Amino acid sequence: MLLRPRQASFVERCCTALDAKGNTLGVAPTGSGKTVMLSAVVGHYADKGIERALILQHRDELTEQNRKTFHAVNPDCGQTGVIDATRKDFHLPITFAMVQTLTRNRQYMKPLDLLVVDEAHHVTAKSYENIIETAQEQNPDVMIAGFTATAQRGDKTPLRKVFDNVADQIMLGEMIRSGLLVQPRTFVIDIGVREELEGVRQTLNDYDMDAVAKIMDRRVLNEQIVEHWKEKAGDRQTVVFCSTIMHAEHVCEAFSEGGISARKVTSETTTVDRKAILSGFENLEFQVIVNVMVLTEGWDCPPVSCVVLLRPASYKSTMIQMAGRGLRRLDPEKYPGRTKSDCLILDFGTSVLTHGTLEMDAELEPGKHKGEAPEKTCPECGG
Repeated sequence: MLLRPRQASFVERCCTALDAKGNTLGVAPTGSGKTVMLSAVVGHYADKGIERALILQHRDELTEQNRKTFHAVNPDCGQTGVIDATRKDFHLPITFAMVQTLTRNRQYMKPLDLLVVDEAHHVTAKSYENIIETAQEQNPDVMIAGFTATAQRGDKTPLRKVFDNVADQIMLGEMIRSGLLVQPRTFVIDIGVREELEGVRQTLNDYDMDAVAKIMDRRVLNEQIVEHWKEKAGDRQTVVFCSTIMHAEHVCEAFSEGGISARKVTSETTTVDRKAILSGFENLEFQVIVNVMVLTEGWDCPPVSCVVLLRPASYKSTMIQMAGRGLRRLDPEKYPGRTKSDCLILDFGTSVLTHGTLEMDAELEPGKHKGEAPEKTCPECGG
């Protein structure tokens, strides 16, 4: 697999920073080929003769997805391993590990030359800290590389605890202007609850979603939302973000009662059912998928051309993650006969009014990331 010029420069900058500083963070939006670039970085050091590299991810889907991409980028690399609930390939030189499994089995870790963290905004969580601490105890010179689409955590914990530099950041606007992502078109739709939502208490990580649900989860509002959606996006594959599981259930029912095929996925959905539902959605077996923070990251589904926000996002990074689910362009070879020129972002909450555009600078220290809300679209990124 050949890297695009911008991907190649991103990889080069990450490797240069790792060689110079021993750690680095690379920031690239959804659709930029983050996994491809991550794989190229690991492949670069494998070619240089490092003995052992480990790639961390926090979801089962990402483990297999990352491993498959790695072999496409590095076809001559040889066998790679997996560390998850069913496999414990600690002996192999390049291994893809589930964080939850590895943190419980750290005593079996082998000394690493390179530790790579996918979705690196999670890196300050205790499970990651434990793994990094073990890796550094075993080899004080271990290199640590992180890759993420959003360099800020919701709780504003600084990533500088692990990374002291950002090697490169690919901006959303770059991707849109080059045609690698589609243009987002944002609509803020007032259904009469804005003042109530602005009064919701903010917790450490987000808004109080139970309080949000009391405001948003009303039958009359759910019916209004479906009608607004039909008017603006009735022919589009759509992902909906809700506040609570009950809210998602009621919204899913509202779409179904409105004659729209809809399914939901939540933290209560089994892994087997989730995979079946996501596959059915991608294959157009139904039109609307409703979720509660399950599909915010690590889910790639290019047919999505509408994102509905039925919950406010207290942090801009969360808004960007949700909106990003709809920005991938369609590969005509993989999706013959389908077209996609843009993505509609329908915000029934206050996220866009609070945070403004979808662009966000990478910062290793916490800060406030609020901007002026656009009237329609940002001239740079369309957010």
